[in-house]
Amino acid sequence: MRMNPNTKEAVEKVRELIKDIEIAMLTTVSEDGLVSRPMKTQDVEFDGSLWFLTKKDTGKFHELCRNKQVNVAYADKSFVSIRGEAELVESAEKIKEFWNKAYEELLETTYDDPNLVLIKVNAETAEYWDSGNKFKMVKFLFNRLMGKNTEGTELNQTVEL
Repeated sequence: MRMNPNTKEAVEKVRELIKDIEIAMLTTVSEDGLVSRPMKTQDVEFDGSLWFLTKKDTGKFHELCRNKQVNVAYADKSFVSIRGEAELVESAEKIKEFWNKAYEELLETTYDDPNLVLIKVNAETAEYWDSGNKFKMVKFLFNRLMGKNTEGTELNQTVEL
């Protein structure tokens, strides 16, 4: 994937903010509305796509068959909300690449189970709050409390991916 410099910079910033956050909240659209659930992000470097492993006999799988729009939220020292479109990927090789023993316990199956499927989220935009810098955070909150404009601060930004 060839990126312009602004996109590359945005992807690198999001990569930096989410790299140590193991669990994300994946939000899908069900018949009743939005549904969020914790998912383990696969250990691959963020390049504009996120990967998750699930089973075909789950609500999220059926929701994604009807509506591919998703949101993925990360929270730790920073907060990142990624909006994108999900793609269901059936690839035994890719599943084997991501597989580890913890999944056998968690999903109660083995990597060669035909019921397994990957969710690839192709990120479109990301909004983040970089709270790792305490000085910026205090300044941001102080300006908010004083009723000052906080737009344009580096603490909270939305980027196109």
